[in-house]
Amino acid sequence: MDNQAYVVQMNGNAVHGKGPAKCPTPNGTRVTGNGMHRVGANGSLYPAKGKSRRLGWDVKPSEMANNTVNPIRAIVDSMKLSPNPDKPMIALSIGDPTVFGNLPTDDAVLRAMKDAIDSHQYNGYSPSIGYLKSRQAVAKFYSSSEAPLTAEDVILTSGCSQAIDLAISVLCNPGDNILVPCPGFSLYKTLAVSMGIEVKLYNLLPDRSWEVDLQHLESLIDERTSCLIVTNPSNPCGSVFTKEHIQKILKVASRHRVPVLADEIYGDMVFPGCSSPSLASLSSDVPILSCGGLAKRWLVPGWRMGWILIHDRNEVFGPAIRQGFGETEPAYSGRGALESILNNTPQSFYSNTISFLKSNSEICFNELSTVPGLNPVMPSGAMYLMVGIEVDHFPDFKDDVDFTEHLVTEQSVFCLPASAFEYPNFFRIVVTVPQEMMVEACGRIREFCQRHYRPSSSGSNDLDQ
Repeated sequence: MDNQAYVVQMNGNAVHGKGPAKCPTPNGTRVTGNGMHRVGANGSLYPAKGKSRRLGWDVKPSEMANNTVNPIRAIVDSMKLSPNPDKPMIALSIGDPTVFGNLPTDDAVLRAMKDAIDSHQYNGYSPSIGYLKSRQAVAKFYSSSEAPLTAEDVILTSGCSQAIDLAISVLCNPGDNILVPCPGFSLYKTLAVSMGIEVKLYNLLPDRSWEVDLQHLESLIDERTSCLIVTNPSNPCGSVFTKEHIQKILKVASRHRVPVLADEIYGDMVFPGCSSPSLASLSSDVPILSCGGLAKRWLVPGWRMGWILIHDRNEVFGPAIRQGFGETEPAYSGRGALESILNNTPQSFYSNTISFLKSNSEICFNELSTVPGLNPVMPSGAMYLMVGIEVDHFPDFKDDVDFTEHLVTEQSVFCLPASAFEYPNFFRIVVTVPQEMMVEACGRIREFCQRHYRPSSSGSNDLDQ
């Protein structure tokens, strides 16, 4: 169809015709009578626009862009990191288990991906929420009698980060507030603040293996609280909540009618001797959006394959929440491979990964427990360990950022300061490095602390080593 525009004069004398209006103006319009509108080829009426007379380029960032801040990047970028040239760098800061090459994914996972690519069946666009057979596979893998799932309850996403993004955007409006663990994964705040959503931090308790301070959590809830985020197992703490503690968290959510966003990307990455059921399996009335993916348990974070599991207790969410997820377009990598990955990855792969993470955590905890001025908290899962710094005994440093910065300068060991998780005077260690590297890093941290530790904040030098 001809896509020309037609002119209608608004002084009562309309211009009609089968061809384009003949007008002297370059945009095919003319100003006559009391006003002028243009008519598109489809018959729609819209006002003509005058020329823009900008004197120069002035492109400003959006309000969302101005509000988007990554706390980790903000802190790390401000640090002066100059490793000791005499010691090879050991980075205990990156939450990517593939960095050192010692934790490859299983061959069955690679075969599934290769077969999916070689089939040429997944080169086109997928349905907006993912292929049906892939969603069926996820539903079957995570379904239980306490928390049954069907394919209709699964939304495939481009990684767990997008799953969290979508969940927050579907549950919350600008001006609402969400409850976020402290210390907690920084992405929650980055996403929420960019959307005009207030973040309220509820405390985790290091002396109780990072359990939630339930009284503090409940005190933060008001009429604009639209979501409670629970991370279990935890990044950055490596903690794993017991069944009893999860039930107490859900009681708070139930009492105040607050839905839960469960970040369970480390689900099932629990050390032997510990157990932690999913939140949904213990909920009778609290609706839950559970976010997960392949990234950590299958050791393929770069594949960006994630999902949202909709546990809609008593149909509280209803169809509107489901429709709100709209177009997710999960990443190609894994669309066709997902069913095979979930069905064919051997249990030995999961067990070996967990065994390695527990062993490294024990090495790190045991080594640093005897270092003056440090208080590590033994994890029960995931791949992180948090270490408290008795800053009064390290007068050379003003805070955890200063401490970790000088640790790099002197010992070439980089641990992420917990100020990045809004929890100062701790630092986080990633325990995925090769075992010999973990032993070496702990030795260097000990040497660093022995050099700078003072029995009091007086600054006396009688214990210098």
